[in-house]
Amino acid sequence: MMILASQSPRRRELLALITPEFRVIPAQGEEFLPENITPEDAVLLLSRQKAEEISRRIYPGCDTVPETMIAADTVVAIDGEILGKPRSREHAAQMLRKLSGRQHSVYTGVTVISGAQSVSFAEKTVVEFFPLTEEEIAGYIATGEPMDKAGAYGIQGRGALLVKRIDGDYYNVMGLPVGELHRRLKSMGIC
Repeated sequence: MMILASQSPRRRELLALITPEFRVIPAQGEEFLPENITPEDAVLLLSRQKAEEISRRIYPGCDTVPETMIAADTVVAIDGEILGKPRSREHAAQMLRKLSGRQHSVYTGVTVISGAQSVSFAEKTVVEFFPLTEEEIAGYIATGEPMDKAGAYGIQGRGALLVKRIDGDYYNVMGLPVGELHRRLKSMGIC
């Protein structure tokens, strides 16, 4: 049985492409990043923290985990700045203005712990936005969609209307590079 350490409905949908049978146990720990960490290192660290938290919570004191833990974390980065989830509607507007008409990178880090095996990897996708008017930004924010998304947009929803092009894995932008995850799980002998 697999355990997904995420409450993201998108990650649930994507993991179901690999296996229909898994449990969802969201990580609850506070996320902490050291200063000046790169976006790639940030998602690797956060995904590891989540997977290890769930492992310790479910199997305290065990060196090996009998189930497969999968944890992921996604960030949006532009000009070396990591954009997390917006704290307010104005913060979301600031992020969208920053992304308007420009390219940015979406990084997802994934950690898999199974038995005594542990692997972490990161995927990067470059996304380019159309130039956005203030009316488009306000209209998108009014939908409520940006408020729980890294970088203040969801490519799988109305945020798709902001995107001019992508270079890389679309599913990575949704929060789980499912093709690469499947290959990693196969190489670990899990599926």
